[in-house]
Amino acid sequence: MGQRITVDPITRIEGHLRIDVEVDKGRIVDSWSSGQMWRGIEVILKDRHPNDAWMITQRICGVCTTVHAIASVRAVENALGIDIPLNAQYVRNLVLAGHGLHDHIVHFFHLSALDWVDVVSALKADPKKTAAAAQSLSDWPGNSVKEFKAVQDKLKGFVSMGRLGIFANGYWGHPAMKLTPEENLMAVTHYLQALDYQRYATQAYAILGGKNPHIQNLTVGGVTTAINPDNDTALNMEKLMHIKGLLDKVDSFVKNVYLPDVLYIGSRYAEWLSIGGGVPNYLAVPDMPLDRAGQKNDLPGGTIENGNIKTIKPIESFDDVYFEENVNESIAHSWYEGEWMRHPYKEDTVPEYTDFDPNGKYSWVKAPRFTLGKEKKPMEVGPAAQVFVGVAQNDPLTMKWVGEALKRLKGFTGKDLPPTILNSTIGRHAARAIRAAMISDLAQKHWGLLVNNIGKGDYEIAQPVTYPKGEIRGVGFHEAPRGVLSHWVIIENGKIKNYQAVVPSTWNAGPRDGKGVKGPYEQSLVDNHPIADPGKPLEVLRTIHSFDPCLACAVHMHDPEGTEINQVQVASSCSI
Repeated sequence: MGQRITVDPITRIEGHLRIDVEVDKGRIVDSWSSGQMWRGIEVILKDRHPNDAWMITQRICGVCTTVHAIASVRAVENALGIDIPLNAQYVRNLVLAGHGLHDHIVHFFHLSALDWVDVVSALKADPKKTAAAAQSLSDWPGNSVKEFKAVQDKLKGFVSMGRLGIFANGYWGHPAMKLTPEENLMAVTHYLQALDYQRYATQAYAILGGKNPHIQNLTVGGVTTAINPDNDTALNMEKLMHIKGLLDKVDSFVKNVYLPDVLYIGSRYAEWLSIGGGVPNYLAVPDMPLDRAGQKNDLPGGTIENGNIKTIKPIESFDDVYFEENVNESIAHSWYEGEWMRHPYKEDTVPEYTDFDPNGKYSWVKAPRFTLGKEKKPMEVGPAAQVFVGVAQNDPLTMKWVGEALKRLKGFTGKDLPPTILNSTIGRHAARAIRAAMISDLAQKHWGLLVNNIGKGDYEIAQPVTYPKGEIRGVGFHEAPRGVLSHWVIIENGKIKNYQAVVPSTWNAGPRDGKGVKGPYEQSLVDNHPIADPGKPLEVLRTIHSFDPCLACAVHMHDPEGTEINQVQVASSCSI
């Protein structure tokens, strides 16, 4: 029997995720993904008014706030069978785009880049050589010798005072680190610059949403963002132009810093383009609606089976029964009462905690499955899934940015690489950067759609709703930064009878199902990159972080009998 390595927790700001791997001669031969915190929002919502659900579900997470609000309000609207005004769609889309841009920037630079970047090495860099290398990637004005020298001096100051702060606990000098001191200085500088640019994205959607986190501008039937070009307290052209300026800044950062950095750093770790693939089934949903009913969308949805894009089956609209009918969840290895696999409408949420048992129940996370043919299969969700679904449907925006990314990678590696390389640890980072560029383009487009619609004299933002007697049910979904998010509601006589949230981290982090089939996290770790140092399992962190949980705070190593033999602090993230 090999060594057992436990990473617990692997995340600071999206709940507590525990990862266990069994290692034999450096090779990961088995793995377990365990959610260590119970959410319980489903129970809290029972018997409440459906109008309140979107506000409460935002509290599922302090980072992924807007996404739960939008999925929730869409679920209730779907149950009622209503459309919403165009202005409401465009405002919602801009909020979601701003949040997505913020989330993607934060994930790479602040929550995962330090898996690949050695901060201490940057102290030995030559700022002139750093500037030359950075300027070869783009004409970003922040790539100056002065900027890099200032950051290096700041780092030296932190070190001399013993105040490395968020950089204090890291695997600096780890044999798996490959970047030169100059490359590390470039990445650290962009890390600090990214703090400003993620803030601009947040400001843009906070203006529309009323605040951040936890937006305030939704209502069943539309939004409460008043539109009046002649009123200083409403959404007018002055505010819209301010939002445009913020989005322009983020657009420049995404295309001149984020995307080039991900692809360049990824090329320096090119072996990871074939590592960490995991489950080869992909699920994405349509989003960024262009009409009142969500029948036409700028982002495509669909399923792909066994990594074959020819198996693409589109999900075309907000009320597509292909999605609604084929989602199920298993609790065979989850801490809930029973061992069933059920459709969300038929689920209950009855917690039943036992000890961590790798052969029994070991997670608060359920195991979602999607019916493909006659089988219920695990599905990877997230930017890689969305990009694959877009490529399979020859979506023009997807093809534009996939083409740009592969062109840059060829320039760095000298190789023609196919889109399939996105099914990997580094590939997920590349797909997320591609998605950020796509979302940035769409933010600009939907800003224009909103301005043009207001210019036509349309100020409608919401419509009144009434709840019928008897039972109605609905599903609302959103292609969130981490992937497919869906909320499922049953309403009886105007009150919530049952509520379920099937979130991206559930799809990806879920445990085995009743047939013992691993979820995406678990499968991606088997035969992952060999672990160079069991006391510093950086290779585990790299693959798990590529799905977009948050950075780990501590690593615990256990012997085969489960006895802790070592504890190691790892790189922590700043509080976002």
